[in-house]
Amino acid sequence: MNRRHFLQCLTLLGLSARTLSGCSSRAPADLYELPEFGNATLLHFTDCHAQLLPVYFREPSVNIGVGENKGKPPHLTGRQFLDFYGIKPGTAEAYAFTHLDFVEAAAVYGKMGGFAHLATLIKQIRQARGHENTLLLDGGDSWQGSATALWTQGQDMVDAANLLGVDIMTGHWEFTYGSRRVLDNIARFRGEFIAQNIALTEEAQFAGDAETDAVFKPYVVKAFKQGRVAVIGQAFPYTPIANPKRFMPDWQFGIQEQKLQQTIDYIKASHEVDVIVLLSHNGTPVDLKLAKRVSGLDVILGGHTHDPLPKPMPVNNADGTTWVTNAGSHGKFLAVLDLDIQPGRLRELRYRLLPVFSNLLAPDKDMQALIDTIRRPYREQLRRPLAVTDELLYRRDTFLGTFDQLILAAQLAVNDAQIALSPGFRWGASLLPGQTITFEDVMNQTAITYPETYVRTMTGRELKAILEDVADNLFNRDPYYQQGGDMVRVGGMTFHCDPEAAFGRRISRMRLANGETCTADRPYKVAGWAGVGEVDEGRPVWDVVADYLLDRKTVSF
Repeated sequence: MNRRHFLQCLTLLGLSARTLSGCSSRAPADLYELPEFGNATLLHFTDCHAQLLPVYFREPSVNIGVGENKGKPPHLTGRQFLDFYGIKPGTAEAYAFTHLDFVEAAAVYGKMGGFAHLATLIKQIRQARGHENTLLLDGGDSWQGSATALWTQGQDMVDAANLLGVDIMTGHWEFTYGSRRVLDNIARFRGEFIAQNIALTEEAQFAGDAETDAVFKPYVVKAFKQGRVAVIGQAFPYTPIANPKRFMPDWQFGIQEQKLQQTIDYIKASHEVDVIVLLSHNGTPVDLKLAKRVSGLDVILGGHTHDPLPKPMPVNNADGTTWVTNAGSHGKFLAVLDLDIQPGRLRELRYRLLPVFSNLLAPDKDMQALIDTIRRPYREQLRRPLAVTDELLYRRDTFLGTFDQLILAAQLAVNDAQIALSPGFRWGASLLPGQTITFEDVMNQTAITYPETYVRTMTGRELKAILEDVADNLFNRDPYYQQGGDMVRVGGMTFHCDPEAAFGRRISRMRLANGETCTADRPYKVAGWAGVGEVDEGRPVWDVVADYLLDRKTVSF
């Protein structure tokens, strides 16, 4: 759909160009025209999960926070979100930032993101600001999440990032290709890969006779025409817990709060910088706590939790104020941070989180050519039709998404299991009712380096322990113990969860699909995938789901 057709559709639906622009009443032509401000601009995207093409992506309708974060950003959804940020319902911005009327809004506003469209927007801003006055930052989770990324082990995304002009990045899912492949990809990457919180284990440092335990550069200093900005990298601190440690056995992770403070102090003493930014993959709740406890950071550009926050959140600490942001996911948004830098300090900032509407941004020809080249060898496999969905298929929500229901149903049926488990991954594009589900769509939900399925016997007590452990990871009142992801998905069994309860007491009322109570000592046949321990021996989950869809032809719950 081109821009003219897009605006015609708005008219047919009783909407106008002014309506499209949301709360700020900008016409579409002005949506990406940003007034100049300051003397340096940081552009930031994060968690694109290897989505080179435009996608539909439904934001969550349920995003439960606990403790100090209950009922506050980033744990606001739907109408609460719109009211908090002053966004009008029924607008393009409401579609971009919430789940409200998603199917109807998607028919009007179309897909979002896509590297060719993102490239156009980035070039436009860099041309206006001056390339020498901008930095493009990638918050990580860029090399994983699609079939082509998996089959090329991230090389497709490295090449796309190079063409996009990424200057600096950090990581998380990147590490699941294994440490050797990560280093090979970084050698191909033209920007800087930074992470102050990853170090060699003592054994690895001793065996390699390394002078330092550093694996990556901790920071980069960029000199603009008027001012110097230091960017510190903060990779996902819980990588060896959330993902198999076998992929990076010689590396140790963590928040490394004390080390971060030492790095900040060293930069201030040694580099005469004016602004210090943390490029973080901690997740918003962790970033908010970190901003209170560490001094000297001006801005945290956050990722991991896929929270599209339209405005930065100020956090007071011993040294003043740190502004915390998060730029969403799947290429849907580009953050524009304009800095007014004065000698030795950040005088003022302006922040905009721009929705990337692919209908309003012409694809960049060079990036589109690269994407076509990347996809060409796999085109037939990617396009293979499997079934048609009668439902909106989406992933994100605290407890269950409909695409997860599909994955669970496939495991139950193909493996003849009583109960199925599936990780609470946040990534994965959405499909609208009536769309054909292709093999690529399945891979967009499952493309990981440990996709093996398993079927094993578990007691009710073991199942409850798994649910309690994941619930604590999600609902612990201390953000430093929240290790990311949504609640584990469960098929063939229902349960009640009280997020406010103490550890070990959150899960109750576990019942099988037939209504029977799940008892502690009774064994159950359980199917699952993506185990983080020893390698499982079952078929890749994408094959299980594909077989199920080919047999069913239509998805309807």
